[in-house]
Amino acid sequence: MSPQTLTITIDPAAAEAPFEQVRTQIADQARTGTLPVGHKLPTVRGLAEELGLAANTVAKAYRALETDGVIETRGRNGSFVAAAGDAAQKEAAAAAAAYAHRARRLGLDRAAALAAVTDALRATYDDGT
Repeated sequence: MSPQTLTITIDPAAAEAPFEQVRTQIADQARTGTLPVGHKLPTVRGLAEELGLAANTVAKAYRALETDGVIETRGRNGSFVAAAGDAAQKEAAAAAAAYAHRARRLGLDRAAALAAVTDALRATYDDGT
């Protein structure tokens, strides 16, 4: 795959919903630098047509990517890959801090709180480690 080329493959047999496949693949390509910061993404309608998906499916993926700080939408100018690393790190740190405070309020000790996170990560990442 050459730099600055968005490549998405939708697997209709996958357990993952099509919008999540789009979201994951764009996020991965932005994180690895295949899609550099500032790269203009196709329009929602254009990408939907290219992939054979409903425009609402692609729009949902773009909204999730924007919420995650991976892309930014600049009105009529379109959607672009954002400098997501720092934003994602900050959001993850804030979520971790909120969880730690909540776990303490619930009366969990450090080991129980960490075990809950470990279980959630194992279930989410499904890598068995």
